[in-house]
Amino acid sequence: MSKPGGGRASLWTIVVAGGSGSRFGGPKQLALLDTDRGVRVVDQAVETAQRVSDGVVVVRPHGSESLKTNADIDVEGGATRVASVAAGIAAIPLDVQLIAVHDAARPWASVKLFERVIDALCAAAGEVAAVIPAVSVVDTIKRIDDGRVIETLVRDELVAVQTPQVFRAPALRHAHLHLSGTPAERSITDDASMIEQCGGTVLVVDGELSNSKITVPADLMRQD
Repeated sequence: MSKPGGGRASLWTIVVAGGSGSRFGGPKQLALLDTDRGVRVVDQAVETAQRVSDGVVVVRPHGSESLKTNADIDVEGGATRVASVAAGIAAIPLDVQLIAVHDAARPWASVKLFERVIDALCAAAGEVAAVIPAVSVVDTIKRIDDGRVIETLVRDELVAVQTPQVFRAPALRHAHLHLSGTPAERSITDDASMIEQCGGTVLVVDGELSNSKITVPADLMRQD
């Protein structure tokens, strides 16, 4: 993949750091990953995104002050993920061709993973609106209702989705225009699902097992 400013399509990354961290016990994006250097979860995510992006927007929690990162732009998020990502999109120049959305809670995503997802979208046919990384599901997954098993899903047909997810900017803007403020907004947990609901095509590439998500304090003690 060519470096930012080179021959490839222009790309900005939105680092979503707007969660309250209710299961973590506080804002997990501010937790320290490297106490010696004072590097927080959000700092690591921003640093990686900057290596492949022409610009980076950090979306901070609703009602909070600036997170004071090295990102190009810092914006306040909303009450839902959709609203937070929409705030990030609004801060990106309209002529940008690709937009990546990455969760600050996945600070171990590698530059190679970013490149894999970006390159796949750049190489894809025009009808492909997004590319997302995913890993195979290793556990047996069952659908339940009121505590009873009603179905065992076919594991080979399932993947666990990660970020960064990369979108053609017009497709992502279109999806937000049509789904923001609708009853579906609160149930949306990843941005690719918005593309799917609008009838767009989403491709999947290999994710990274090391690209785990921080949810509880124990997740900071990653075993490399």
